[in-house]
Amino acid sequence: MEAYIYDAVRTVRGKGNKKGALMGVTPTELAAQVLIELKEKNDLDTTQVEDVILGCVGQVMDQAANIAKTAAQHSGYGDHLCGVTLNRFCGSGLESINQAAAYVKSGFRNLMVAGGVESMSRVKMGSDGAGMFMDPSVAIPGHIVPQGISADLIATKHGYSRADVDTFAYESQMRASKAEAAGLFNKSRIAVKDINGITVLGTDENIRPQTTIDALGNLKPSFAQMGQMAGFDAVAIDRYPEVEEINHVHHAGNSSAIVDGAAITLIGNKAAGESLGLKPRFRIRAAAIHGTDPTIMLIGPAPASKKALNQAGMNVGDIDLFEVNEAFAAVPMLFLDEMGVDHSKINVNGGAIALGHPLGATGCMLTGTLMDELERRDLNTGLITLCIGGGMGIATIIERV
Repeated sequence: MEAYIYDAVRTVRGKGNKKGALMGVTPTELAAQVLIELKEKNDLDTTQVEDVILGCVGQVMDQAANIAKTAAQHSGYGDHLCGVTLNRFCGSGLESINQAAAYVKSGFRNLMVAGGVESMSRVKMGSDGAGMFMDPSVAIPGHIVPQGISADLIATKHGYSRADVDTFAYESQMRASKAEAAGLFNKSRIAVKDINGITVLGTDENIRPQTTIDALGNLKPSFAQMGQMAGFDAVAIDRYPEVEEINHVHHAGNSSAIVDGAAITLIGNKAAGESLGLKPRFRIRAAAIHGTDPTIMLIGPAPASKKALNQAGMNVGDIDLFEVNEAFAAVPMLFLDEMGVDHSKINVNGGAIALGHPLGATGCMLTGTLMDELERRDLNTGLITLCIGGGMGIATIIERV
């Protein structure tokens, strides 16, 4: 049985700090607004939707107590609608889509919504604790270091200079700025409104069209002091002795921006769509995950993508466009090198460096962005992939119907 994506909706992304436009909007409201838009846009009979799966990494405070069910209740879909919240770190939004597809393909469900939400201004990263990183009995034998150290380790090991990662970051900003100016995000993106229906934020808040290479070059490395003073560089070098010294090249301008946002997709089988008069946009061809060494941790996208391609009986040349999450500039740069893909096919409208990375929602946002761009260019196949904290990668292949 096939699993189809009937539609995708996301909110604008707001800066994830106390000055961000969306700080006053609860994550429940963010998730509910995309659910409501999905319903209204498709004239959806919500009694036919059986379950909501939402990715959310910081499941405490405003995001605690199963925010998927909370948002489902708040959306007006009906008391029948169930909800489950999952956490595969940065891959959560894509994992929710993959799990929904698995339910549909197995015949256990007919129609579901899947996506993610993260309010990083209200629930700070790490607020839920970090056993893997803070528990010495796990961190020490695992040579586990913070993600920024892992990103700098990748850059050092593979020879990416400060100029290289800054140039990649600049290109992300320019692509996102051009896409924003052309209205390319408008098909699936909605403004966030307050309880009075007044727009709180109507565009992605983090895009910086004024970015220059020189300005990026003046930013101080974010992880040098942490690596040297806290000893994390020594931990990484102990695991990778071929690296004599970590070259700290990542900073706020070439790493993913901290933002708020939510996204959702409507996923179902053919019969469910036909009964509701819905036309499928894409089918989910394959989905894969891959574990990696937790020290270097962020190298999972390429092996996960290779697994997904093998599962689908495809090769990398069969993919028209890619969305590779820009957690740090070195991550998609390594993907380009390992997969032999031209930069012109990856993150064509910018990535998380420019737009932001609302942890639990990003994978779903990338999926919607890719769907829109494949349709706009009249192309057929796309691959979404993200690196994941602790040493994982996730990838999904979609194909136009």
